[in-house]
Amino acid sequence: ANVGGLLMASGIPYDSKKARALIAGVSALMTGISYKTSAELAAQLGAFKGFEKNRNDMLRVIRNHRRAAYGESEGYEGLSVRPVPFSVESCSDTALVEAAKKAWDEALELGERNGYRNAQTTCIAPTGTIGLIMDCDTTGIEPDFALVKFKKLAGGGYFKIINQQVPMALRQLGYNEDQIKDICSYAVGQGTLLNAPRINHQTLRQKGFTEEALSNLELGLMKAFDIKFAFNTWTLGEEFCLKHLGFTEDQLHDPKFDMLSALGFSKADIDLANDYCCGTMMLEGAPHMREEHLSVFDCANPCGKNGKRYLSAESHIHMMAAAQPFISGAISKTINMPNSATVKDVLDAYMLSWKLGLKANAIYRDNSKLSQPLSASMIDENELFEDTPRTQDPAVIAEKVVTQFVSGLRRKLPARRTGYTQKAIIGGHKVYLRTGEYQDGALGEIFIDMHKEGAAFRSMMNNFAIAVSIGLQYGVPLEEFVDAFTFTRFEPSGIVQGNELIKMATSVTDYIFRELAISYLGRNELAHIHPEDLSPTTALKGKTEQKDEEHYVSNGYMRKKLHGKFPAQASGSHMPFPSELATNSQVITLSQAVSSAEQMDRAAQIREARIRGYEGDACSECGNFTLVRNGTCLKCNTCGSTSGCS
Repeated sequence: ANVGGLLMASGIPYDSKKARALIAGVSALMTGISYKTSAELAAQLGAFKGFEKNRNDMLRVIRNHRRAAYGESEGYEGLSVRPVPFSVESCSDTALVEAAKKAWDEALELGERNGYRNAQTTCIAPTGTIGLIMDCDTTGIEPDFALVKFKKLAGGGYFKIINQQVPMALRQLGYNEDQIKDICSYAVGQGTLLNAPRINHQTLRQKGFTEEALSNLELGLMKAFDIKFAFNTWTLGEEFCLKHLGFTEDQLHDPKFDMLSALGFSKADIDLANDYCCGTMMLEGAPHMREEHLSVFDCANPCGKNGKRYLSAESHIHMMAAAQPFISGAISKTINMPNSATVKDVLDAYMLSWKLGLKANAIYRDNSKLSQPLSASMIDENELFEDTPRTQDPAVIAEKVVTQFVSGLRRKLPARRTGYTQKAIIGGHKVYLRTGEYQDGALGEIFIDMHKEGAAFRSMMNNFAIAVSIGLQYGVPLEEFVDAFTFTRFEPSGIVQGNELIKMATSVTDYIFRELAISYLGRNELAHIHPEDLSPTTALKGKTEQKDEEHYVSNGYMRKKLHGKFPAQASGSHMPFPSELATNSQVITLSQAVSSAEQMDRAAQIREARIRGYEGDACSECGNFTLVRNGTCLKCNTCGSTSGCS
């Protein structure tokens, strides 16, 4: 744990030969001592079951570990891809080098004599829970996520602090205490507008601010992530804003209202004052900071809204490759890639990982998940949601027609109907989904069976299916259900088995409506594997593919391309179709435009959460939405738990 913190506190850049050599030495010593101890235990308790049968292979693995610890590049036994050896010449700690060599010498010698009590001894996990107890700034082999952290206070609220390793690193690099104070203040801010540039107590008094208002403002600024968040009616009081500042009630209640701009301050004025008060959350451009030292403070992501520097994907991979030859298992690590990363970039990253002998690797590209609620880029909400002219008449029917029945009458299903049954296993729990269709192929009902989950849960899922079925029969579009229930998160969840297109689900309802959306709406963006990537099955035999490209609705199992043409009117049905609805001016769109006020409010929340580094998911342990990306998991800044790792 705390690899990133150790390197930063030592004044060593994460992306450097010296850093990789140091971590290789620590890893070699750790695993070497572990196998030595395991061999000593075997002398007293006996080797692990199956050791004798695997004795030769086990000792071959230990010999390969030992060769890597000695920095040898040749002579590895049974390996098609050679590991990255310990760069002895790059390690400044000669005592560490000798200790690592000695540990592997003794591990091999004792193992040949006694065997080993453990087949494997080490792996590198994100260490989120124990890392919190040990007061680590970073987890596992990860670099730091950000230079400025937000600590939750026991009495409520948050306190903004600099990473505790930053002052230590600055002292190690030769900065004096006054310089360190200036650099840290540049990152976290002064927490006051008293002597701020452009926007300060003097300029605010000229705008009509009283001493009481300035006092209230200062209290709000201590907890603010942006000075704009402190200039509002909750901080200053509605009466003061109306009488002294001359604003109207409509202005104060408008989510788009920017009080500082309305007071006559320019964007440049606001940015300067904001950096002084709330900090830049980065060290780029800090006073006294030398350019050659910036690499020591590089993080996994750009810091602050104006930060440019961050660790490349290659730096993550090379660090993992330095430690991997001395780790029994794999390394839990996620490489963060920017949104601009291409398919080739991802391919190159995996290829480099394989060439360097890594056992596992995970890559996360910003905004690659459809469910990701936050964007990596931080832009002003006014720039995010600008009013744009409509490009088309809302009465125009969409290219992909989805049938809607806008009638108060219930459209009954025929007594004998078609459909399909899909069996799947979600996180080890069996789920059976059965569908019922109208004669035109539209979905009319669903059945959900989880017979091993107990009477209460099974009954709840059955009643949920009945409620959805009744909604479908009264004309609620399937697409509305899909938008409402996909990406819901509760147990059981996890890996999906038995479905060729869906491989992960965050809940049972997430899986069910992914399946229905793919099969009946052609929503292939919800699939993890596209249907065209699969080879034809027996369900296609004897069927001729429809060449007609006219509009159609789903006719059952859409993923198998069993399409039927969109009929002018369903046989035996008296229900209106979209063309009739348009004639009667009763067109109902599938999704309603979100009001501008709601958009602006959500933009402010996104901006604040992004400053903290939050991903937008709820913690499974404490329920707080304070999860930040950490390795292959998400780590909660409130309670320290991780999603699936420890």
